[in-house]
Amino acid sequence: MKTSERADAEFTAFVEGAQPRLSRVAVLITGNRATAEDLVQEALIRTYVNWGKVRPEGAYSYTRRILVNLNTDRWRRRHLEPALGDVGDDHTSSTAARAYATVDHRDDIVQELAGLSQRERTIVVLRYYLDLSERQVAEELDISVGTVKSTCSRALSRLSSERVEEGRLS
Repeated sequence: MKTSERADAEFTAFVEGAQPRLSRVAVLITGNRATAEDLVQEALIRTYVNWGKVRPEGAYSYTRRILVNLNTDRWRRRHLEPALGDVGDDHTSSTAARAYATVDHRDDIVQELAGLSQRERTIVVLRYYLDLSERQVAEELDISVGTVKSTCSRALSRLSSERVEEGRLS
């Protein structure tokens, strides 16, 4: 097998394994499935272009960072207000429906995250959904650990107070 064919096969295997996780992260940080799909595709394209430079063990982190940066760029360019999620599609295949069924109350999660600022939402998703350390989040977003801590604290406080106001938390 030629080197380029081997690289293409490795990339294809990577995409098959990583795309579902990248898609879930993208939906959570954007609040919108269509935007999330676009960002995942763009992140995968950029990863493919640089595939020869990407270490296999770091490919997911590399692509996730591209995804987060693309979302930050999109948000900065358009100054969008957080959008409410449209996680469900009436025409979703049964396979896709089963894949998303593993997250209980996903519509609620996306809607609650939509009430946060773009930075807060990204930090909460990276910190708690992906279980990254504060240091890893800081490195991924190129901000200080203190900024991660304070932003995360504010975001969790906002989420908690919204739940209390709506009577969902005692």
